[in-house]
Amino acid sequence: MEAHYYSIDVEWNQERKGMMCSPELKLSTGDTSSCIEVATPPEFPKGIPGIWSPEHLFTASVSSCLMTTFLAIAENFKLEFLRFSCKSKGKLDQVDGKFLMTEIILEPTVVIMHEKDRERAERVLQKSEAACLISNSIKSKVSMYPTILLSNENQIL
Repeated sequence: MEAHYYSIDVEWNQERKGMMCSPELKLSTGDTSSCIEVATPPEFPKGIPGIWSPEHLFTASVSSCLMTTFLAIAENFKLEFLRFSCKSKGKLDQVDGKFLMTEIILEPTVVIMHEKDRERAERVLQKSEAACLISNSIKSKVSMYPTILLSNENQIL
């Protein structure tokens, strides 16, 4: 496979925030619907609450990569499932005077239809964690605590 590049443009607009867009994701000239407002998180001086921060995006990158990797591997393994979701937390710490994202905690939940698929779902999750290209590209510790639930026809998912 050849190398791929993914383009991101960031432009400051005021205070400690700006807009992040990808020219590859724009639907038409000047379309900003694919843009994300980004800012310094509120834990830092002059940070702004309620806006995506680089720390959130870093954590989201790992979590969304786990999901897309899971979907591909589940398809290859012919795993039938009703739902995939993942809660994640990124830990920001100071190490040797530098701020680092030291750990990403992933808590994926997979809802299966049949008990016989539990072991296969566990294997698919393990393979997904090992194959996630974002996790493999960072130096942060990645910890995964999966939950596999059996669907109950009377239960609302």
